Amino acid sequence: MSAPLPVTLTVNGETLSHLIEPRETLADFLRRDLGLTGTHTGCEMGVCGACLVMLDGVPVHACLIFAVQAAGADIATVEGLTESAAVADLQRAFHERNALQCGFCTPGMLITAQGLLARTSVPSRAEIRDALSGNYCRCTGYEAIVDAIETVAHKRAAGEAAPRFTEEPA
Repeated sequence: MSAPLPVTLTVNGETLSHLIEPRETLADFLRRDLGLTGTHTGCEMGVCGACLVMLDGVPVHACLIFAVQAAGADIATVEGLTESAAVADLQRAFHERNALQCGFCTPGMLITAQGLLARTSVPSRAEIRDALSGNYCRCTGYEAIVDAIETVAHKRAAGEAAPRFTEEPA
């Protein structure tokens, strides 16, 4: 067994230094060591998209990257994007369009959507579908997710400010 390696990285705006086993994936590090359980593990082969995080502004499969490979990187998880309100408009649109069911795939969908909208301000429905092709959802049928992302793209392009997402009162 290899000895843990010292790694410094920034997660959700906080610079952290940890001793990390060389074989530990970024997904496992985020979940086990940092308690950031919004990074889900599904297939653990980079196919389902449940483990997506932003690494230096680009969506990546955290199950395919060793945590030590992220040394020096800036990582944003769904928790960080939620806390900063970066995805508040996407969360609201997902809620309003009923684009989430069980919620297992939702963090990865939000990461994918945020990454897509950072690259392409108003993607076509085909481009949205293509971006989502790496995210599996067994519940929704994707149409509501595509609708939600398209709605947010048009609102962002029009300069409409996104209100912070809050749960409806019980």
